Amino acid sequence: MPDLTHARTLADLLALPEYAGRAPFDGLSRRVQDEVRDNLTRKLRSGEPLFPGVVGYDDTVIPQLVNALLARQNFILLGLRGQAKSRILRAITDLLDEHVPAIAGSEINDDPLNPIGEEGKLMLAAQGTELPIRWIPRADRYVEKLATPDVTVADLIGDVDPIKAARLGTALGDVRSMHFGLLPRANRGVFAVNELADLSPKVQVALFNILQEGDVQIKGYPVRLELDVMLVFSANPEDYTARGKIVTPLKDRIGSEIRTHYPSTVEQGMDITRQEAYRAQGVVTPPFIAELIEEIAFQAREDGRVDKLSGVSQRLPISLMELAGANAEARSLRGGEEVSVARVSDVYAGLPAITGKLELEYEGELKGADSVARDVIRKAAGQVYARRHASLDTRTLEKWFEDGNVFRLPQVGSAQAALQAARVVPGLVELAGEVAQSSDDAVRVAAAEFVLEGLYGRKKLSRAEETYSAPEPEVRRGGKWN
Repeated sequence: MPDLTHARTLADLLALPEYAGRAPFDGLSRRVQDEVRDNLTRKLRSGEPLFPGVVGYDDTVIPQLVNALLARQNFILLGLRGQAKSRILRAITDLLDEHVPAIAGSEINDDPLNPIGEEGKLMLAAQGTELPIRWIPRADRYVEKLATPDVTVADLIGDVDPIKAARLGTALGDVRSMHFGLLPRANRGVFAVNELADLSPKVQVALFNILQEGDVQIKGYPVRLELDVMLVFSANPEDYTARGKIVTPLKDRIGSEIRTHYPSTVEQGMDITRQEAYRAQGVVTPPFIAELIEEIAFQAREDGRVDKLSGVSQRLPISLMELAGANAEARSLRGGEEVSVARVSDVYAGLPAITGKLELEYEGELKGADSVARDVIRKAAGQVYARRHASLDTRTLEKWFEDGNVFRLPQVGSAQAALQAARVVPGLVELAGEVAQSSDDAVRVAAAEFVLEGLYGRKKLSRAEETYSAPEPEVRRGGKWN
């Protein structure tokens, strides 16, 4: 699209080819929903990505969203926490034009050719084609409000400003005497309300009234504003019973209700985590550890001790990936190694990323978040091991432990030393090589620990932890424990 922003007055604007034949108050301005529809249509024809960074919704959420936008509808995204609802809402901004003109000084982004505010209308009538204009970038046309029970009509719509009325010499019921709230200031853009059900019923009614009928009463004064706003919402289904509800008239006026969901496969989850997690330079996460981290979220969502209504956010594996990498980095810094490779012990060191994101049922509360989290890690390790490496012959290794032998995998020191220590367990280093698919010693050590953890998760080995005064706790694995 050509740069139009050099136009600084209405005369400059009308001289542009895109505005040829237009005149003030001609009523031909394109509404926001039409603008979004036009740009979406162009992207669909050209095959451009519609919502970059949104993974796992190609066959579910995105087709429904595309239909709602093509139909020029307002919509609501319903889903549990950590399902990319806010990211999708913010991505709608990319379907707006790069810039749109507005009357300079207008609080509600009045269209220079068709202002809706009294102040804008008076400015256009008084200055004509000399009316100064400004250009609004698409990023500034998105306004987001997190709904809380204390949000008022004044916050969203506006309030009567007696000082402004006195200064202008207008009556309190005059629109010009209003201090505008967030919604009028989002005029000619996208207005998003997160956690809609947390708004009080009175505020919800004011929302649909101003959008559908164009009027609302503020302190007994009728106010009419024909806003051009695309309204989008998000909510957690739990809100309908736990904290609040969406009033029926507002639900009825929302065009589409689109349900979001967690990743349907571990691979999709890994793609999201890889995309979102911070990783320091020099920190390596082997594929089997990355899969273990993602499987932990899947296991937690299925665990009967975890509250299903609350859900297990995708932020859990993202935070866990970051903490596991940080613990691996700290170990390598102490050991003087340049490259850090994440291990199972680093995943256990990331327990704070798990316990803080699990809402537990009564049974889980009795056992404790830390204990539940460790149990989930164990199950996840067993699941990943069974899925990827069940064909490995571990009978010799298991027999060694069954004979009463105990093995401690060193958590400090070089990878070479840890790998040498692992040779005491028959077949462990060879099994680690098959899992690691790498000649790097640090990766093979991580694989050796993963093999033992996987067998523990499959209940073929017993495991205990002992905490020492060393910088890192040592992990013991053995056949029998008293």
